[in-house]
Amino acid sequence: MIAPVLETDRLILRPHRVEDFDDVTALWVDPEVVRFIGGVASTRQASWGRLLRYIGHWQALGFGYWVVEARGDGRFLGEVGFADYQRDITPSLDGLPEAGWVLASAAHGQGYASEAVQRMHQWADEVKGWRETVCIFDPDHSASQHVARKAGYEVSGEAIYEGLQTLVMRRHR
Repeated sequence: MIAPVLETDRLILRPHRVEDFDDVTALWVDPEVVRFIGGVASTRQASWGRLLRYIGHWQALGFGYWVVEARGDGRFLGEVGFADYQRDITPSLDGLPEAGWVLASAAHGQGYASEAVQRMHQWADEVKGWRETVCIFDPDHSASQHVARKAGYEVSGEAIYEGLQTLVMRRHR
């Protein structure tokens, strides 16, 4: 399966392509972007693996991540979607689609994340019908928690992931 193209008033959510590699790499080396996502810039190799994982999710599982681009000029703004990362996290998230989003620092504070996250959940509700999805955050990442709340997520507790306290939020349909 290839990711469907989704649209909003200002955005196009489309499948990743190999040609997105430079944009993906630039996104994941930005200190402002990774500040609450492990805090360490990704290498080109890690970004390549991420890009292939995004493409592979759709083929293997029928869901995954989209590129978020600006409707008018096609600028790469970031990535949003659902994944099954098989995380070694306590308590386990096994069997639950994990929502995630990351936008380029130039796109922060403009409502793009909320717009894209709302649209991807609309797709999930209509097409996948999942009863529950989860998302995880650095407890200090208040901006993403705000986006999650707007999409219907509520705090369900904390977990330990890679030795760090991690906030877990759940959305019930």
